[in-house]
Amino acid sequence: MRHRYLEVTFRRGKPLAAYLYLPRASGAKAARTTDEGHGLRVDYDTDGAPMGIEITAPSAAEIEHVNAVLTKLGQPELAPEEWAPAKAA
Repeated sequence: MRHRYLEVTFRRGKPLAAYLYLPRASGAKAARTTDEGHGLRVDYDTDGAPMGIEITAPSAAEIEHVNAVLTKLGQPELAPEEWAPAKAA
């Protein structure tokens, strides 16, 4: 996957979870996960590269916390329009 994207999952019309997919090698598999606080968990592949950020409570998540994790991972911060699906939830 070349570009990141945010996917929000709903159940009975309410946001259940979200996942920010990060660029990764084709066929990469998650090997470990770290808890970054604020309901954010980062998945890493077998080479230690970040694959994505799980957002366990999208309606309570803040873009500032997600951007802090992205900065820690060496990724560009989210623009407000990228975060819009989570805020709409």
